[in-house]
Amino acid sequence: MSPTAPWWRSAVIYQVYIRSFADGNGDGVGDIAGIRSRLPYLKSLGVDAIWINPWYKSPMADHGYDVADFRAIDPRFGTLADAEQLITEAHEHGIRVIPDIVPNHTSDQHAWFQAALAAGPGSAERERYVFRPGRGPDGTEPPNDWVSCFGGPAWTRLPDGDWYLHLFAPQQPDLNWQHPEVRAEFESILRFWFSRGVDGFRIDVAHGLIKHPELPDLPPRRDESDGPVRQHVDHPHWDRDEVHDIYRAWRKVADEFPGDRSFVAEAWADTPERLAAYVRRDGLHTAFNFDFLMSSWDAKDLRAVIDDSLAMLGAVGAPATWVLSNHDVMRHPSRYGRRSVRRWVANESYRPEGPLDLDLGIRRARAAALLMLALPGGAYVYQGEELGLPEVEDLPESALQDPTWERSGHTDRGRDGCRVPIPWSGQAAPYGFSPAGASAEPWLPQPTDWAAQSVEAQTGDPASMLELYRTALRIRREHPALGDGTMAWLDAPEGVLSFSREPGFLCMVNLSAEPYELPAHAELLLASGPLKNGRLEPDHAVWLAL
Repeated sequence: MSPTAPWWRSAVIYQVYIRSFADGNGDGVGDIAGIRSRLPYLKSLGVDAIWINPWYKSPMADHGYDVADFRAIDPRFGTLADAEQLITEAHEHGIRVIPDIVPNHTSDQHAWFQAALAAGPGSAERERYVFRPGRGPDGTEPPNDWVSCFGGPAWTRLPDGDWYLHLFAPQQPDLNWQHPEVRAEFESILRFWFSRGVDGFRIDVAHGLIKHPELPDLPPRRDESDGPVRQHVDHPHWDRDEVHDIYRAWRKVADEFPGDRSFVAEAWADTPERLAAYVRRDGLHTAFNFDFLMSSWDAKDLRAVIDDSLAMLGAVGAPATWVLSNHDVMRHPSRYGRRSVRRWVANESYRPEGPLDLDLGIRRARAAALLMLALPGGAYVYQGEELGLPEVEDLPESALQDPTWERSGHTDRGRDGCRVPIPWSGQAAPYGFSPAGASAEPWLPQPTDWAAQSVEAQTGDPASMLELYRTALRIRREHPALGDGTMAWLDAPEGVLSFSREPGFLCMVNLSAEPYELPAHAELLLASGPLKNGRLEPDHAVWLAL
């Protein structure tokens, strides 16, 4: 990696789900004070930046992804002054700060939407959102058959007869991105935060902003019995070509500010080619690689995803980014802890099949971490991933807060299981998540057996997941072969991934059922687990110096 290359081409970015990272004031909800208190930990872990889930003023219908004011911090998390202080202190620790931006929709409590409700049908205020009359002779049927990502119809009817679109919860009305005021407002919001020192933005639902002007019904659902079909479907509200005009304008805004400000897109696309369109030279800088996250635990599948990603993104000059977990999906130790880890389809909930073997899941998660951190480009680490936290699959129904639970008629438990507050220290909940003596319990209950998973318990233990991540990130920073660049596959038996990076680095991952004899090498840099007689065991990975 060239020392003059932009930082984001090889950065390891740590995702802070603010509600569940650290509680500074004892109310059971994570906040900016909590993040500030843990900056030394993040520095010691070795990450380059933090991505913070929405911290804006919000009624919290979707835990902050329903924004009422993009220029104000929600009081649950702190103040604007607190945010500015966090940015300053993070920079002093050598850590960049990337907040979320949520452009697809606002809260129904946003001043614009409240004005639209007051102004009535046909008003200029309603043009900023997607309002339509209903179908049928009396307008009582929704304008089309679109469905909410949280379950149920994507339309809600108002008492005055108009329907408004919400691809998520009814409290999250979709903006009309064909309207010039919407585009101008978000460019102003970007400048507001860039001027306060943020280093970039993660763009929520980056693929969803533009809707087909005629709002047609959804295309027929394809038969998935034969596995995923890698071809683009002309969808009426996902991944439409016109969305790239918006991001070309955003790129110009970022370029007004010094310091390699950057964007990362949460963009679900049908093919690697469609994903690459988001990161052309005049567009966004990077995009999440969900194909990698959604891959099965299979050498052939993973190699195909890696090849396709590097080829398509490299063709437009963009680096790949690799991610194993985030706040919207089941944590990967619990996905990998099923004997058969299947690929799943974009924009659908992952439903695990079979009993959980957590020991197996942890072995595979350790190997996957070394694979991810050895690949060319950047990587994202979801908070608690470095602790080996599994999905909490047995939260009581009374504790579930994700809107998916209610919207699905209690058939989809939603995403709360990957959002449980992480453990820092101690033998019992809240495990240092809240300050000593706090009266409020964490907003989601923590398992009773997490003491051994805490930062305190794992620090200094060479066999722990935390020390594996710390060591891997240190080597990644120091070794000239790692970060952005190229790689070359090496010959290996079926079920084994083996690739080199120059100068003098080799990564091997054994996804087969048999041990594999390591090749000649100068030094063992790191192994995900013990080697036996110089052989790489199944579901293990190794880094070698050549």
